[in-house]
Amino acid sequence: MARLNELRLISRVAQMYHIEGQRQAEIAQHLRLSQATVSRMLKRAEAEGIVRTSVIPPAGTYSELEAALRAKYQLPEAIVVECTEDRDGAIMVRIGEAAAHLLEVTLAPGEIIGVSSWSQTIFKMVENIHPQKSAQVKYVVQTLGGMGDPSVQTHATQLTTRLARLTGAEPKLLPVQGVTTSREAKLLMQADPYVRETMDLFGSITLAIVGIGAVEPSELLARSGNIFSSRELADLAEAGAVGDISLRFFDKDGKAVKTPLDERVLGLPLEDLGRVERVLALAGGAKKTNAIAGALRVGVIDMLVTDKFTAQRLIDL
Repeated sequence: MARLNELRLISRVAQMYHIEGQRQAEIAQHLRLSQATVSRMLKRAEAEGIVRTSVIPPAGTYSELEAALRAKYQLPEAIVVECTEDRDGAIMVRIGEAAAHLLEVTLAPGEIIGVSSWSQTIFKMVENIHPQKSAQVKYVVQTLGGMGDPSVQTHATQLTTRLARLTGAEPKLLPVQGVTTSREAKLLMQADPYVRETMDLFGSITLAIVGIGAVEPSELLARSGNIFSSRELADLAEAGAVGDISLRFFDKDGKAVKTPLDERVLGLPLEDLGRVERVLALAGGAKKTNAIAGALRVGVIDMLVTDKFTAQRLIDL
């Protein structure tokens, strides 16, 4: 009976706190207990199963898919968004909206953001960000050079400068080709003081925002006028590449794929990305499923924002 009497009082304390909304000090005064005793009783109420916490996800959220992604890919965090159509355009919009909100609520003062500027999904994210008054970001760093046709190349510059303006940061641009004609040309471009200044910030990036690409170039990259040749794409496929992050390719197991092409890319290497404190990846769509799975196995991504259709495909792989 002694235990039952003890549990009865614990239950009453829990009722007053959780249901009646009374503060611990008020409960202590009412029942003539010390506040420390009340605190211990509230902890006991949870341990005894008197108080149980229930989380009921609202409609349009997918906590089970998120949990399955975290478990299967040993992923620290995943966000799965609602999408009515399994279509690339619709998926990019929804992922962009969710990523914009996430960025707005998690940005810290003094943050240095690295952004992979050749991603339509990241562009959708930037379109949805509201001007940030409180979180003064220090720099927004372009982590991959421009591509081909100058009229298309402005996409990279616009994305970086617009994100910087919205977050109160100073933009740091890479005013050179993302894919050079040769290794020697790359070394020459890296010697430029403006390029060097930006690349020197790669090691200070606290948040990297990246897209994930399939080996077959996206529409945006294809329009750039500086995509890889069919021979180069064939070499990548033959080497086992399934996708890329900022034109750094990997296979289905997440291992880096090194070809002569890698020596011509002017941007953040995968090994440097792995040293960034927080890496946010935005990607979805049927064509990218294998690429996303490979990217998650690289082990550098801390959070994936994707859609419900792609999440299910990733789990079913």
